[in-house]
Amino acid sequence: MVESRRDRLRAATIEEISRTARRILVEEGADAVTLRAIARDMGMTAPALYRYFGSHGDLLRHLVGDLFNELTATITADLHEVPKGDLSGKFMAASRGFRHWAREHRREYELLFGAPLPGLDHEEKMDFAEECARKFGATFLALFVELWKKGPFPVPADDELDPGLREQLRRYREESLGVSLPLGLIQQFLQCWIRLQGAVSLEVFGHLDFALDDPEPMFELMLAATAADLGLEYVPPGGKR
Repeated sequence: MVESRRDRLRAATIEEISRTARRILVEEGADAVTLRAIARDMGMTAPALYRYFGSHGDLLRHLVGDLFNELTATITADLHEVPKGDLSGKFMAASRGFRHWAREHRREYELLFGAPLPGLDHEEKMDFAEECARKFGATFLALFVELWKKGPFPVPADDELDPGLREQLRRYREESLGVSLPLGLIQQFLQCWIRLQGAVSLEVFGHLDFALDDPEPMFELMLAATAADLGLEYVPPGGKR
């Protein structure tokens, strides 16, 4: 179906609004991303923006979706640079790619993974932001499952898991992931994600500054330990094993 001129103009305006919102985010922080500020920057009136976004929250969630899509595309591109059979290389590329994007886009990372702003509360219905966030998560889950299937590492049996955690993992598997994977594998996936995001967040938010001027060596230690848990070979930066 061919887009009408009106649809093309609307899409172009939404894209300009998103670019403007992101620029304000980067330059002034998340609190400055208001409809009034965006309208002023674009030479529009704030009420005119409501033709494109129903509320400030809708605008923020659209921006969040765009950022998750960019991050997913970045990680995917990094993975495509690694030979298909190089499982260790894929793990290193995805982990380092996530850290690199976060360091290069600190304000954007804060919006995605910091304290939620008003208007970014979880919604019952699936929306653009939630859909894009799940696609991002699915990229890492797919890589994790590939690592497990092609180079199996041991995972605890369901009855070996903490009972309280087991029920939470089952709910997460059924309601959020929609996959038929062992609960022990999902537990390990979450453990690895907590390590990765925790290390990156501490660095990006400046919570390692009290001790480290350069957190990269500590990040690499975490990466090496996680790789060992997954039966992978640690590949140092630069790719020389």
